Amino acid sequence: MDIGILAAIAMLAVWAAGTFAFSPAPDWLHGLLTAGVFLLIWRIVVRGTPSPRAPGAAPGPRADRR
Repeated sequence: MDIGILAAIAMLAVWAAGTFAFSPAPDWLHGLLTAGVFLLIWRIVVRGTPSPRAPGAAPGPRADRR
């Protein structure tokens, strides 16, 4: 698992616990929600994006199946 995804989950866990611990939740606590969701989505997208091939590189293993 990616360290960024683990950090995002940790931020969201601290946000969830802090929401119930503080009666009026402070602004920095909502910043954890924003940062945690952003980081989680960003790392999932980065993991799913294939790396670009260099120009002139050999075709991938599935190129002959067309």
